[in-house]
Amino acid sequence: MEPKTVRRDDGALPARHIDSSCRLNALVAGTTVLTLDGALPAEYLSPGDRVITRDSGVAILRRVRHFRRAVAMVAITAGSLGNSRPEGDTVLPADQEILMRGWRASALFGASQALVPLSRIEDGHFVRALGHRSAILVALSFDQPHILYGDGLELASADPVPLPA
Repeated sequence: MEPKTVRRDDGALPARHIDSSCRLNALVAGTTVLTLDGALPAEYLSPGDRVITRDSGVAILRRVRHFRRAVAMVAITAGSLGNSRPEGDTVLPADQEILMRGWRASALFGASQALVPLSRIEDGHFVRALGHRSAILVALSFDQPHILYGDGLELASADPVPLPA
């Protein structure tokens, strides 16, 4: 996995194409996340780990929540969203937001980049709905929203941890 980290000029996330009250940005246990210590399964991460992000280079992980829940899932075929994106066949929650960029974002959403739930890009072949399945989910939270690398995809982090007053 080769991250392409860049700083955003305005510090804002791309346009979201989902109601924020419906978001479930959590990874399925086993999803590989890029950190400064290498690619690690999400369930092995802990607060204080340094995660490689697209928007800030490196971010300190503040909170990790593990929970089992039956959620709508999607399966993504290896390489179907770009070169090595994802690196292998991947299963993620349908509500997990993915960063779409370039011609795909332009063609589908009329923007140079957009954060969209995986359910919005289901095509029945390369991105397939699997229905509701029970899984251990891992929500990764930082001081602010970030785009992290999970299985070669650019995925939105969970809601940020509020900073102490």
